[in-house]
Amino acid sequence: MSSLFVPDSVARNEGGISDADLSAQFAAHAEEAKRRERKGQWHLLFILVFVLGPLVVYPLARLVMLSVTGANGFTLHAYTAFFGNPETRGMIGTTLGILVASASIASLLGVAIASMLFFRPFAGARLLTRFLELFVAFPSFLVAFTLIFLYGSQGSVSIGLQRIFSLDATPLDFLFGIGGVILAEVVFYAPFVVRPTLASYATLDMRLVEAAKSLGADGWMVATKVVLPLAWPGIAAGTILCFLLTLNEFGILLVLGSAHLITLPIAIYSAATVDLDLPTAAAGSVVMLLMSLSLYALYRRVNRRAGVR
Repeated sequence: MSSLFVPDSVARNEGGISDADLSAQFAAHAEEAKRRERKGQWHLLFILVFVLGPLVVYPLARLVMLSVTGANGFTLHAYTAFFGNPETRGMIGTTLGILVASASIASLLGVAIASMLFFRPFAGARLLTRFLELFVAFPSFLVAFTLIFLYGSQGSVSIGLQRIFSLDATPLDFLFGIGGVILAEVVFYAPFVVRPTLASYATLDMRLVEAAKSLGADGWMVATKVVLPLAWPGIAAGTILCFLLTLNEFGILLVLGSAHLITLPIAIYSAATVDLDLPTAAAGSVVMLLMSLSLYALYRRVNRRAGVR
């Protein structure tokens, strides 16, 4: 009789392994799995108590408690003072305006650079890609100082233009304000969009692109009808990450933001260090934290749709 018709228990016994031995092995494997699970739970508990607890959970809890605690106990006075300030609406509007302008331009520029590097490679494209990867490790305030050395009133480009055109004053005067902040954030955060976009392009089935071209589709149609729908989850994830990082930017704002350019991070910093109004600073920090967590939740959701964990 063919071995296909031999019961599993008989086949195992013919191999020299009894049912008792198999049961013992299964029990040993199950016990080992339980030990690994318990060990992992203890590791997680250790991280929560001794790492995340003092470094993340406790400071955030203290921040929230400070924003809702007054001399007489629980109070929302800090939030009413924060939102009741006539300058708050303009400050939030300025913050969101800089965020949308900087992150949108940086995202478009990042996608354009990634598309050029992937679909139109050139000599030195690999070196440029490595430079962009290294660029994200730089502190953001270095970009601000670099722009000052180039385009500031005493910058090399400004002085060069002044001498070339025999001007009485330097022609460039835009850095210390909204224009300079947007330029610096675009330069710094565009590379953060390049890498996720390149990773998304790498998953494309290029046979679909070639098939679209063979059917007569031009470059714009291939980009909008084939590439963009397939690569959109990765591009969207990079764009949301760019918005998240730009929202939390502080170094560029501190260097290039003038006294008249008050944004939410600068207002929180001033309330805590200049006015010594810690409850109001805590309330503003909680508001900013909620905005950041909302963007992060959206980023994780898009990542899940893109198949990234």
